[in-house]
Amino acid sequence: MSRRRVTVLGSTGSVGVSTLDLMGRTGGPEAYALDALAAGSNVAALAEQALHWRPRLAVIADETLKPELDQRLARSGIETAAGDDAVEAAAGAGSDWVMAAIVGSAGLRPAWAAARSGATLALANKESLVCCGPALIEAAHQSGGRVIPVDSEHSAIFQVLETRNIDQVARLVLTASGGPFRTLPLEAMKAVTPEQAVAHPNWLMGAKISVDSATMANKGLEMIEAAYLFGVEAGRIEVLVHPQSIIHSLVEYADGSTLAQLGPPDMRTPIACALAWPERLAWPAPRLDLAALGALTFEAPDETRFPMLKLARQALVAGGDAPAVFNAANETAVRAFLDRKIGFLDIAATVSDTLDSQSGVETAGADASPLERALGADRGARRLASEAIRRRALAA
Repeated sequence: MSRRRVTVLGSTGSVGVSTLDLMGRTGGPEAYALDALAAGSNVAALAEQALHWRPRLAVIADETLKPELDQRLARSGIETAAGDDAVEAAAGAGSDWVMAAIVGSAGLRPAWAAARSGATLALANKESLVCCGPALIEAAHQSGGRVIPVDSEHSAIFQVLETRNIDQVARLVLTASGGPFRTLPLEAMKAVTPEQAVAHPNWLMGAKISVDSATMANKGLEMIEAAYLFGVEAGRIEVLVHPQSIIHSLVEYADGSTLAQLGPPDMRTPIACALAWPERLAWPAPRLDLAALGALTFEAPDETRFPMLKLARQALVAGGDAPAVFNAANETAVRAFLDRKIGFLDIAATVSDTLDSQSGVETAGADASPLERALGADRGARRLASEAIRRRALAA
């Protein structure tokens, strides 16, 4: 594989760190020319990464940390920048391959910029697809680029889906670990703490994504993503709980054949797929030992205990701004939960209240771009979700 120009957005988060680790194991700076590294607020880690990889540019989204970044990279010859606009500019600067791993709606504009640049967009930012997936994919296509999913579930489907036979697909089955509260009684879930919610049994992830796994909102978001990525309607997308996280997703065809992608729970495997596609990247990957595992188990998700699945499906079926509203309300509620302003079960209740009030969401005008419309829906939904949280606090 020839030396590629790479940008990593969200370089200090779990996916960004895994990306750089994988690149380090498969040639390092001799194989990859880093155009830019971008992070939110972890300036120390960003500077350390920059000094190792020597990118042309290091960007910190938090503008107040620019002086510290400058100090840490003084005399290194590495250009620095700060702010959301600088992150967006770095994303669209023309790299061959862009890892979009900024969590939350903050990753929307950078992912859109990367898609329009003609790069191969390795997409780990769920919100980009949920809020304006079809338009994002079309933007990448029009620019000569492409979108390759990095979430392990969508990567699995991407690897086994015969797109030429999409009409012959009976079901896409997204697997879910079930999170840390898979067997916890509903009554006990009322007392769940943020510390318990971020302790995922299989994957090492950031706080927000870990909470999404605990509520199964992540699977709801992934259902919406799958519909947009693969052109399959809601009725052909299902979720299956698989606690071992070995089978990452399945595709069932009309003739009864079911294809699945398997592997140990390690994000570097789907990242490697996106980095080398359509080739395969040799790296010292953890190997799957089915004999040692002995058994794999499955169960249907309990939508009574995990209502975010039902809410996400409702948003997908409703279409329009509803998926963006679902995403923004969830993000707002998760932040409130992590800040101990609401309880664990209040996350789903807040999202439900916001979707019920969706007519009050302020969106951009009819002539706005899909991105601006999604951002408008995002702002309006956050306002409604915050109001719902305040009402719950007053009633408590």
